[in-house]
Amino acid sequence: MIGIIGAMALETDAIIAEMEQKKEKEISGIRFVEGIWQGKEVVVATCGVGKVFAALCAQTMILQYHPKLIINTGVAGTLSKDLHILDVAIAEGVVQHDMDTSPLGDPAGLLSGINKVVLPADEKIAAAMEQAAKGLSIHIERGIIASGDQFIAEDAQRERIRSLFGAICCEMEGGAIGHVCYINQVPFSVLRAISDGDEGDAKLDYPTFAKKAAARSVAILKKAISAL
Repeated sequence: MIGIIGAMALETDAIIAEMEQKKEKEISGIRFVEGIWQGKEVVVATCGVGKVFAALCAQTMILQYHPKLIINTGVAGTLSKDLHILDVAIAEGVVQHDMDTSPLGDPAGLLSGINKVVLPADEKIAAAMEQAAKGLSIHIERGIIASGDQFIAEDAQRERIRSLFGAICCEMEGGAIGHVCYINQVPFSVLRAISDGDEGDAKLDYPTFAKKAAARSVAILKKAISAL
């Protein structure tokens, strides 16, 4: 069983539409769809936006479906000069950029209880997604993906996250999903297509490109799943 989580319907609907032998269940307001996709058993959930919804979804998925791995797919804002709109970021690790106990002497992003800032993503899954992207002639970058309960639209915010964590993009769920997976010893990966750039108003770019970017993530995932 492979778990797939997206925050919004535009990130998961295309996958669910192609699934066979579907069975649905709603738990805590989250719809889980179990079935066959690309010849593999999968469970797909649309968690909602933000870290709390993402963590709730990931923990429920692990307890109810026992996936061997979880992939978070969707869109993100770039923090890298090498990642532009419709390019793709693949996580080597995740951080939570809004976790901050630095006034107590801790490094920014330190996750209390596990004493880590960066949680490593699974190399095998990342490599499969990179190969899939290359096969589709989609430009990718691998690196740290930063999550927080903020839509990052200002240059000062972007620079803070880049300088503290070396992150290549930012979004609102992957770090929480990685946190839950790490605690439960479930391999995870985060795949994000860039929907908004680092110039101009991200709020204007986002509605224009989010749908196209989400479709690009699904195309890569579709090809990568068959290799896992």
